[in-house]
Amino acid sequence: MPSPALTRKPSTAAPSPAAALKQMLARRQNLMGPNAPLFYRQPLVLARAKGVWLHDVAGRKYLDAYNNVAHVGHGHPAVVKAVQRQMARLNTHTRYLDAAVLDYHERLLDKFPRALGSVVLTCTGSEANDLALRIARLGTGHQGVIVTDWTYHGNTASVSEISSAYNPRPVVPHVRYVRAPQAGGDFVEGVRRAIAYFRDSGIGLAAMLIDPVFSTDGLQAVPKGQVKQAVALVRAAGGLYIADEVQSGFGRLGRFWWGFQSHGVVPDLVTLGKAMGNGYPLAGVVGRRKLIADFRREVMYFNTFGAGHAACAAGRAVLEVIEAEDLLANARSVGAALADDLRALKDEHSCIGEVRGQGFFLGVEIVRGRDDPAPDAERTAQVVERMKDAGVLVSNIGRHDNVLKIRPPMPFAARHARLLVRALDQSLRPAR
Repeated sequence: MPSPALTRKPSTAAPSPAAALKQMLARRQNLMGPNAPLFYRQPLVLARAKGVWLHDVAGRKYLDAYNNVAHVGHGHPAVVKAVQRQMARLNTHTRYLDAAVLDYHERLLDKFPRALGSVVLTCTGSEANDLALRIARLGTGHQGVIVTDWTYHGNTASVSEISSAYNPRPVVPHVRYVRAPQAGGDFVEGVRRAIAYFRDSGIGLAAMLIDPVFSTDGLQAVPKGQVKQAVALVRAAGGLYIADEVQSGFGRLGRFWWGFQSHGVVPDLVTLGKAMGNGYPLAGVVGRRKLIADFRREVMYFNTFGAGHAACAAGRAVLEVIEAEDLLANARSVGAALADDLRALKDEHSCIGEVRGQGFFLGVEIVRGRDDPAPDAERTAQVVERMKDAGVLVSNIGRHDNVLKIRPPMPFAARHARLLVRALDQSLRPAR
């Protein structure tokens, strides 16, 4: 007679949450390779999202104060319905004519100064920046690019060369790095030196490509007029000004639709992404009509999915929601109140240095103390983890990883801001 141990059926009990997470991490590493980036020491396993809230598989909800892809809120019904309707009707590429695609191009260009009269749509911000570099290099006949020295613009081969943060800095002759503008800095002088290098080396200057809010650089406060002075130098040397609006665009700053507007100078090219489709992959380059026309005449550029019908439907819905829900005004008013409340925490917590940014793009600098303003990356990482445990999601940025990055979806309301401030206050107090 067989032993009971040999005839017993395998257990069908579900693994514990810890075991299930361990199994998923092992699968991920096996399928995606090691070191594929994840947030948090114990990563979140998400199940659904709506508005400004994310829900994990255990049913716990988290206030999203970080994700700018869901610009008008996770799963916004107007965007979802627009994509569904278009997918059911027609979804192909731009080698066929359709008025809906052209309507979106017009609606998007209406948000820009008249000098910027053409747009080329892509799928990602990386593609947009890559394309902008191609347009600039063809338009100027030169190769040199000026970028800040702790920035991120994407992950194509050419864009990786100008993304100095989080990647080994490549030593290439056609890229020069300058320190981002800040009080007491030498941004303008750095640009002047880079221009001289490109002139003397024979490489020539194609463009200066910057994020108008210098987000990855740490959201430093930009002294008035510095960007405008640098752009004047670039243009005098025959180069172009490219504004990377992938993070700052579509009203995130509250006062303007675009970050470049805060500097009082119109770019030659503007790159867009992330927020543009509210989760549908949509990005693009907006530029001066002659620049894009000259590029089109020389290069047969075609992007299968970049201006697809469903992508344009998503993009148009995002613009309509921003306007219908007055989300710029929301970012301006709630963002200003949130910044004030964050500054008020400095009285309680000596580790808070500067509170930077505007609208719904804020940074809280974490330092060792009032008498020691040295960056405290370790404490910043702890605060990010503790806020997650308290149900609020933020991240960290900057050269020293010591600036809390607060970048919520645009429907973020005053009640959500109060929850964030309360969580930060508790996360900065000694653990009990």
